[in-house]
Amino acid sequence: MENLLFIISSLLLIIFVLISVAFLTLLERKILGYIQIRKGPNKVGIVGIPQPFCDAIKLFTKEQIYPMMSNYISYYFSPIFSLFLSLLVWLCMPMFIKLFSFNLGMLFFLCCTSLGVYTVMIAGWSSNSNYALLGGLRAVAQTISYEVSMALILLSFVFLIGSYNMLMFYKYQMFIWFMIILFPMSLVWFTISLAETNRTPFDFAEGESELVSGFNVEYSSGGFALIFLAEYASILFMSLFFCILFLGSDIYSLMFYLKLTFISFMFIWVRGTLPRFRYDKLMYLAWKSFLPFSLNFLLFFVGFKILLMYLI
Repeated sequence: MENLLFIISSLLLIIFVLISVAFLTLLERKILGYIQIRKGPNKVGIVGIPQPFCDAIKLFTKEQIYPMMSNYISYYFSPIFSLFLSLLVWLCMPMFIKLFSFNLGMLFFLCCTSLGVYTVMIAGWSSNSNYALLGGLRAVAQTISYEVSMALILLSFVFLIGSYNMLMFYKYQMFIWFMIILFPMSLVWFTISLAETNRTPFDFAEGESELVSGFNVEYSSGGFALIFLAEYASILFMSLFFCILFLGSDIYSLMFYLKLTFISFMFIWVRGTLPRFRYDKLMYLAWKSFLPFSLNFLLFFVGFKILLMYLI
């Protein structure tokens, strides 16, 4: 009975995540439309609400083509594995019912995001196209660079709350949000989230002048749709993770979902506002700015905990 409940809950979680991803794409197109002073999708149904489903039907019913020279098995499975990983990472949500909540939630998150690098790399390499390979290499270099700072920031939180369990974030933020006492860190984390999900201004996997669509340039129909879904599922998860880390994580309150929607809106707002960074400047930001910043904060938290131990 317990296993059946576990499977049903997992399926429900995946279905709701996929539906919310569909409507996140609609929200993005609407907001970008209004930022650029034009209407978003508004012809399908009532004010364009069924548009994501029309897009999905169109993408999945198109003919699947694949390059003759590609490494077919890895080319075919990397988008599937990519979507699987971005849905798997949702299992570390801090559920109070002990369904998925396990003590090493933060480590699980780091493992899943690190595995995501391989899917991009294999997708770029197996297409056997120079442009796809270049896009994949750039995306991999970028993701690895930012994951170092991300892991260090998470480690400093581990020192602060003394646990890898995400439920502790709810307990520690009942009276004050971490965003208020750690405002600079929240900004850095948001920037790292943008870079981690390959979003503007860090979408270097693609570049109109030199790399067309980046590592997914050879994908069409279903493969492209799966990569697209994986990207938006990870955007939604990074928004949720930002709320858990910095904005109090009572996931049974309506306020939490309003905060999550606002952070997702900020991802889109940044896309509509900022131009793309230069690649060397991105690397400079990762290694010369964010890495020293996160190391300093880590040392600060370690010193803070040692001081507390001596005082108590």
